[in-house]
Amino acid sequence: QVQLVESGGGLVQPGGSLRLSCAASGRILSIYAMGWYLQPPGKQRELVARITSDGQTNYEDSVKGRFTISRDNAKNTVYLQMNSLKLEDMAVYYCNADIKTYYWATSNDYWGQGTQVTVSS
Repeated sequence: QVQLVESGGGLVQPGGSLRLSCAASGRILSIYAMGWYLQPPGKQRELVARITSDGQTNYEDSVKGRFTISRDNAKNTVYLQMNSLKLEDMAVYYCNADIKTYYWATSNDYWGQGTQVTVSS
């Protein structure tokens, strides 16, 4: 019913930049918070940044000042601009969205398939 499709991952040198995108499609009535998470190898998924439907944001401390989350509500899309990338930023990044599909239903969490960000010289 709902799909989140990510794009924009890839290989970048330390200090470089990438922009991740995540587009939601399908049966969508409302999208509330959207966010980006990362999952380093062998570790649990962690919040990177989150943005509410009215644009309020919060970031994990290590990315503050380097990453910027934004969204285009008309396109059901969330972005993550990643600047000054470090080796420790390397991970699979997952998009998340809290989506209401029917007016009588509660919202549910949906996840993208993940996109690999590799930081290497």
